[in-house]
Amino acid sequence: MANQTTAAAAVARSFLQAASSEDVVPPLRVVQIEGLAILKIIKHCKDLSPSLVTGQLLGLDVGSVLEVTNCFPFPMREEDDEVEAEGANYQLEMMRCLREVNVDNNTVGWYQSTLFGSYQTVELIETFMNYQENIRRCVCIIYDPSRSNQGVLALKALKLSDSFMDLHRNNTFTGEKLREKNLSWVDIFEEIPIKVSNSSLISAFMTDLEADLPVTQCDFDRLQFSSSPFVERNMEFLIECMDDMSAEQQKFQFYYRNLSRQQAQQQAWIQKRRAENMARKAAGEEPLPEEDPLNPIFKPIPEPSRLDSFLITNQIANYCNQVNGVAGQNFNRLYLMKALQDD
Repeated sequence: MANQTTAAAAVARSFLQAASSEDVVPPLRVVQIEGLAILKIIKHCKDLSPSLVTGQLLGLDVGSVLEVTNCFPFPMREEDDEVEAEGANYQLEMMRCLREVNVDNNTVGWYQSTLFGSYQTVELIETFMNYQENIRRCVCIIYDPSRSNQGVLALKALKLSDSFMDLHRNNTFTGEKLREKNLSWVDIFEEIPIKVSNSSLISAFMTDLEADLPVTQCDFDRLQFSSSPFVERNMEFLIECMDDMSAEQQKFQFYYRNLSRQQAQQQAWIQKRRAENMARKAAGEEPLPEEDPLNPIFKPIPEPSRLDSFLITNQIANYCNQVNGVAGQNFNRLYLMKALQDD
């Protein structure tokens, strides 16, 4: 009987351990995406460039790996309720059709195109939060056709950090809350490494084709020095971001001036009330409270949200990194051409 009780307790502990292990979600380490899905994303974004497009990512969430096995584009949306309803019906119909042909139809996120890296917006964060309501883990794959024209596959997978999502749910982007969470502008997004995966047949076929491929015009295009339009547009966007940052700083300066003025008024009112209470005390009357909640000078001034300034700072850093990357590539080409001329 004692052995049966011990065995039952061991089984119960094992069940509890299994249940607790299911609740612990491992952190997302890598996004594994099929080569065919990447080609679909690139084709959709390039065909409709410079228009911004979006699409659905389908796949599986397996441990610390998010597998993206398929995708499909969204129709171009307009600011119309009927058109948005048709878009939602289109997504449901597409996923139903994929399920009928036994293709992965689990939503794991979405992809979208961008121009010159201008993707860090409030709309992107709101889309992330809407997805998080229904999906435990999701990513957004960003593709930049303008950056890819410089000889780089500008593809990245992003997710929101957990600490940032907690603040966004409470809508508390004040300086005090940010200091408590130790959150800075670099902690909004987390970039997840992308791993391209292909089946063995596709890898063997590509290996067989690789030896017979001649040198294409794309290979020669990598040696071009004409990256001035890309750098110019980045500098234009950078100037706009600096103007936006200046406007945000003026907003906070106005807030702190009003706060300082209010504190001075409160101190003056409290000093006056203390003098009045001393006179009342001398006359044998009850003293009045030092702070009057009905007085408008004691009404707290709402602090402006720091979310916009964080996003602008992120965008400025992104533009600077892009200019730095293109300039570095140009220097490499210059050194290469100089070496060829010396030979």
